[in-house]
Order: sequence, then C-alpha cells, then structure tokens
Amino acid sequence: MTFDSIVRAALALAFTATLSACGLGDSSLLGDIGPSSDENIERQRESTPLGQERESTIFDLFTNADDPNTTVEVNKYIWTAALEVLDFLPIEAVDPFSGVIVTGYGTPPGGGRAYRATVYVTDPALDARALNVALATRSGPVDGATTRAIEDAILTRARQLRIRDGDL
Repeated sequence: MTFDSIVRAALALAFTATLSACGLGDSSLLGDIGPSSDENIERQRESTPLGQERESTIFDLFTNADDPNTTVEVNKYIWTAALEVLDFLPIEAVDPFSGVIVTGYGTPPGGGRAYRATVYVTDPALDARALNVALATRSGPVDGATTRAIEDAILTRARQLRIRDGDL
C-alpha cells in the first residue's frame, strides 16, 4: 500500500463516519430524503411523556413557539416618574409593554434650549440599572451630566411615588 492509498482510505472512512453521525444513511444517498423537519418535530412532541419538558432541537429556532401574551415587565414607579418629569416634552410614542417612551422636541420651563428624550425602562425593579435615558438637542446629543441629572430626577420621583403608595 502506498501513502496515497492510505490517505484515500482514511478520508473515505472519515466521510462515512461523518455521514453516519449526521443521520444520513444509505436511503439518503439513494435519493430518499425521509420525513420533513415538521414531521420530525411533531413526532418528537408526540413521543414526549406528559409532564416532562421535551428537549429542544435546532428546528426550534425556526418555529414561532413564543407565547404572544408574554410581555417585558417594567417598573410602574419609574414609568410614571418618567412621564411626570418629562411632561414638558410632547410624547410621540409610548409602549408600556416594551418600556419605551419617545418624545418630541420641547423646551423646559425657564429654559431656552429644546430637548428630545428617549426613555427605556428595562426591568421591573426600582433600580438605576432599569432606566436608560437618551437626550438630544437639535444640534446633537447633550452632555452626560444633563442626562444623569434627568435620570436622577426620574429615580427620585419614582422613590417618592413608591413611598407614597406605602410599599416600603
């Protein structure tokens, strides 16, 4: 045996092992492709005993199995405080299910510069990490100190609302 024939035999053996590991047998090489992926998923669902969680497969990535009634929870105190603190800005879009408030340009009382804000409440906890505020003027983003001041005002108002409700 020459070196080339040994390499060819090893490659053929590796290719055969790869095909058998992937589940492709003789029938797939002959042209029979077998059941579709939907049939495989349905067969797996039927074979899973009741009360047990079935194992996930790669095909789960392509199915829309999410519960449509599932929402992202937001903290009601931060949500209300953000609306109260930024009440001088006209609201363009509000989505309490995803926690996003988008405002148009507005001038604060006693101020001369118009601001626009996007508020994102990401968590049901009354925590600073649950609040993201982006402020902009007509000339571009504002400095970080102004953004932090607005975030602090929203969080302070949220804590006041929680204390008022007596949840502490």
